[in-house]
Amino acid sequence: MRLSDIVSYLDQYLEIGSTPDAPHALNGLQVENEGNVTRLAAAVDLCQATAKAAGDEGADLLLVHHGLFWGGLRPVTGLTHARLSLLISRRVALYSAHLPLDRHPDVGNNPLLARALGLSVRGQFGETYGIPIGVWGEADTTRDVLATRLAGLLGPTPRVLPFGPERVRRVGIVTGAGGSLIAQAAQAGFDTYITGEGPHHAFFDAEELGINVFFAGHYATETLGVKALTEHLGEKFGLPWTFIDHPTGL
Repeated sequence: MRLSDIVSYLDQYLEIGSTPDAPHALNGLQVENEGNVTRLAAAVDLCQATAKAAGDEGADLLLVHHGLFWGGLRPVTGLTHARLSLLISRRVALYSAHLPLDRHPDVGNNPLLARALGLSVRGQFGETYGIPIGVWGEADTTRDVLATRLAGLLGPTPRVLPFGPERVRRVGIVTGAGGSLIAQAAQAGFDTYITGEGPHHAFFDAEELGINVFFAGHYATETLGVKALTEHLGEKFGLPWTFIDHPTGL
C-alpha cells in the first residue's frame, strides 16, 4: 500500500487541515519513508523506545498521538537526532494526530472513553484553541463504581478529588492534560469531570467549585484513540497492526 494514499485518507478522515491545534503539534505526516506500507504500528508517544519497537515489529508506519516536535523548532541534535535516526534507519514513517484524534466522533479518545464507561453522550465540551475537544454525558452511578470502571478499563487506579455529590449524573471528559478545564466543567453544570492529569492548583479548583474530579492518567486515557484509529486503518487497507505499549505511569 502506498504511504501517500494512507496519508491522504488520514488527513481527510481526521480533518487535519481544519482542526486548530498548538503549532508544535504538527498534525499529519511528520516523517516519510520510501513510500510503501505493509504493516502498521500505534503508540501514544513518539520516543526512542516506540520508534525502535516499531522497527522491530516490521512496521512501515507508526501512528502516534504525541509526535516528534513538541519542543518546537530546534536543531536536529541530541534526543531529536536519536529519535529521528531510529525512524529513518528502520524506514518507519511517522504520522501524528493530537486534537484531531482527541475529538473524532468515531475513533477519538474522548468519545471512546465516554462510551466505554457507559455514559449517554449528550454533546461536546472543553474548549481548547477555539474548539470543543471533549464530550459530556449522563450517568446514574456512584463515584466508587465510576472509579472501578475507570481502573478496569485503563489499568491505573484513578486519583479522585471527591468534592462533588456521591451520586454521579452529569460527566465531562477531556483526556490527557485537561486539569485546567475544571472550571469549564463546573460552569457547564457537571457534577463530575474525568481527565488524565492536572496542575497542583486543580485540587483547590475542584474543592471550591464542588465537583468530583478523576485523574485517570495522561498516558492511560490516551491509549484508546491510537488503537481505534490504527485498527480502523488496518481494516480499511487490509494491513496488520500492533499496539506498542510504553506507559509512563503519569
